[in-house]
Amino acid sequence: MSLYSAAAAVLQGLERGQGGLKSLVYNSGFPRIRLLYALVCETLRFAPVLEKLLSGSALLQAEKKLSPQLAKVLVYDLLFGKGLRCGGRWKALLRRHRTRLEAELARMKVQQKVSRNEDLLVPSARPDAPQVPRYVRVNTLKTCVDDVIDFFKRQGYSYLGKAASVEDLRTLSGKKFLLDLHLPELLVFPPQTDFHDNLLYTSGHIILQDKASCLPAFLLDPAAGSHVIDACAAPGNKTSHLAAILKNKGQIFAFDVDTKRLATMNTLLMRAGVTAFQLAQQDFLTVDPGDPKYRNVAYILLDPSCSGSGMVNRVPQEEAAPTAQRLQALATFQRKVLSHALSFPALQRLVYSTCSVHQEENEDVLHVVLQELSSAFRLVDAFPSWPCRGIAAFPGAECCLRASPAATLTHGFFVAVLERCNEGTAAPSSPPVAAEENSQHKKGTKLGAASKKRKRKKQQVAAEENLQHGKGADPGAAPKKRKRKKQRVNE
Repeated sequence: MSLYSAAAAVLQGLERGQGGLKSLVYNSGFPRIRLLYALVCETLRFAPVLEKLLSGSALLQAEKKLSPQLAKVLVYDLLFGKGLRCGGRWKALLRRHRTRLEAELARMKVQQKVSRNEDLLVPSARPDAPQVPRYVRVNTLKTCVDDVIDFFKRQGYSYLGKAASVEDLRTLSGKKFLLDLHLPELLVFPPQTDFHDNLLYTSGHIILQDKASCLPAFLLDPAAGSHVIDACAAPGNKTSHLAAILKNKGQIFAFDVDTKRLATMNTLLMRAGVTAFQLAQQDFLTVDPGDPKYRNVAYILLDPSCSGSGMVNRVPQEEAAPTAQRLQALATFQRKVLSHALSFPALQRLVYSTCSVHQEENEDVLHVVLQELSSAFRLVDAFPSWPCRGIAAFPGAECCLRASPAATLTHGFFVAVLERCNEGTAAPSSPPVAAEENSQHKKGTKLGAASKKRKRKKQQVAAEENLQHGKGADPGAAPKKRKRKKQRVNE
C-alpha cells in the first residue's frame, strides 16, 4: 500500500467514525507510521482549503475514479507539502491538473488578501492558535527524571522547574520546558516539539504520550508485584506506564484483537524495557474471568473503543457529533465490556477511560453498570485537585475526571476509578450506632482485662507479703525444719 492510499484510508475511517486518528494509523499496515501520521495530520489541518481547491478546480468531476480523500492528500503534498513522493498514474494525473490547481490557489489568496498559504487557514487551524503542548513521560524502567532533565539541558533546552499552574504550560515557547504540575514523571515542552529522532526516544528512555493518556495508569496505581490486565492495550503506551509503576514486578496481561497492532506494541514494550507482560491476540470479551491464570488479577485498566471525539486531530464534522446510532452502538459495547471486566473474582480496582467527550460513552455507561452491580463496586473520588470533573448525570459523577484542550491543555479525555466494596468497608446500611457499640465493647473488654490483671498482681503481692511474715504457710513447717537441723548438730 502506498503512502497516499494509506493516508486516504485513514481519512475515510475518520469520516465514518471507525476510530481515532492514532488507532487508524496504527491499524493501517503502513510500515512508516510516523510519516503517515504526519501526512494525515497536515491534510486535516488544511482540509477546509483543500475542499475549496477541489471544488474550484473541478478535479473530482474530471477524474471520476479519484476519491475525495485521496485527492486531498495528493493535492496537499503537491501544493503545501514536500512535493509528490510517488510515481505512476497518480503523479501523471496531478501533473495534468497542476496548472489549474495552482491558479485556483492564487485566486483564493487574492480573494482573502493574503500572501502565505498558512494565512488561508481558519483561526482554529492556524499554528499560532492554542495547541496541546508536547508531553514527554520519563520511562523510569530505564532512567529517572533528573537524568532526563540534565540530558535536555545539555542539548540546549532551558529548564524552568515545576509548573505552578496550567497557565505556565500555555506560555511555553522556544527551547524551554517544565515539570508538569500534576504528574511527577511528565515533562512539558512547547507544542509541535519533535522528539521522534531524539536518542532518548529511540532508546526507550522517554515515551511521547499525552498528559490525559497518562492519567489511567497513574490513577490505577497498582502495587509492585500485582497482576494487572490491560484490556484494550494497543498501541501500548499505557501498558508501558503500568510496567513502570509496577517496577517490572508482577504480571501484565495485555489484550488486543489486531495482529499488526500487537506486533507494533511488542516492539514498543521491548524498547521501553518492559519484561513482566504477556500479549494475547484476543477479544477481551472472550477472556474467561474464571481461568486460573487470572485468579490473582486485582487491577484492570479498561480503555475501550470509542468515538475518539476528544482527539485534537479529528475531522471537524466528526469531532462535533458522531451519529446517534454510532454513539448508541459504542455505548452498548462499552457497557458490556465494563461489566465483563468487573466480573473478575479477585478484582479490587478498575480504571475506565475513553478519549471521548460524549456523556453517552462516559457518565451514562458508568451509571447503568453501577446500577446493575448494586453495591459491589463504588466510584472513587480520584485526584481531587484535578480541575475538571464529570458531568452531574447521576449522584457521585463528580468523582470522575474530564480533560479538554481548553481547560487542561490535553486531548479530550474521561477517566473513572472504581473499587470493590469489601466486607470490611463501611456500607451505608451499617448504622453508626453499631460502630459506636463495637467501639464501646472493645473498650470494655480492654478495661475488664486490665482490671483482672491488676487483681492478679494484687493477690501476688499479698501472697509474697504473707510469706515474708510467715502468714499463710504450713504452721508445722518451721518447727519441723528446726528439729531436723538440731538432730544433724547432735549427730
